[in-house]
Amino acid sequence: MLLINPYRFAAPRAPVSDTDALTYISAVETADAQDLEDGVKFAYEDFILGCKADGIWSAIKASCILAGARTLSGALVPLVGTAPTNFNFVSADYNRETGLKGNGSTKYLNSNRANNADPIFDKHVYFSASDGITTGSGSFLGTSRNFGGSGAGQTGVFRAGTTSSMRYTLNDWSETVVSVNPLVAHRQGLSRSPSTQSLVNRFYATNAGSTTGTYASTYNGNPVSSTNITVFRVVGLSYVDARLSFYSIGESINLALLDTRVATLKTALAAAI
Repeated sequence: MLLINPYRFAAPRAPVSDTDALTYISAVETADAQDLEDGVKFAYEDFILGCKADGIWSAIKASCILAGARTLSGALVPLVGTAPTNFNFVSADYNRETGLKGNGSTKYLNSNRANNADPIFDKHVYFSASDGITTGSGSFLGTSRNFGGSGAGQTGVFRAGTTSSMRYTLNDWSETVVSVNPLVAHRQGLSRSPSTQSLVNRFYATNAGSTTGTYASTYNGNPVSSTNITVFRVVGLSYVDARLSFYSIGESINLALLDTRVATLKTALAAAI
């Protein structure tokens, strides 16, 4: 009996047509000096279209998909906003499927997005880690660490010095410690909504301990830090040797929707590469 593959005669997908996707793909291919596979192009477009359908695309102001591109140069092409400045990453640190790996000592990205570029009460940060921290403490992203709550408001996601805790702050003057494992693959984000000004929504996904929550702001009237947000480290503190495949900075966002889109993007890229 002759078996026929039902997908053999399926109509091919139409070429990428979304303007933002075309612009991004063209820039990545130029940086790579070669074309991307159709599957990678479609994964990028589907992510962008999905974010637009969810109403979260406009909130993303600085972002990189650190996966899918054929080269490190392509991976550092910004999805949105200004390109990050690369400090010490080399081609060997980059894996098309899983992302860019830090070394815990010298390698990081300057997002070139000032911490005060977004309003105090209208802000998010988010990242996806394919591998957690291997050893030691570390800072996944942020501005600088603020002790005592008396200075300028800071942003940061830090390991809290144990295998099961993280510290979080978003345009704030103190930190919240939460039981989340930074040593495993995870996706994490913080978002402060203008409608609830004094609250920050926390979101942790996958093996880090899936949960959401809020905590009270400790706003002290001082302006927030104007330094740029860095990725793989926080200024004046330790670095991480984690492997990151995506980061986003911008205005208040529905973290659950963004997280779902990132998870789908990573699955699609893995299938296409």
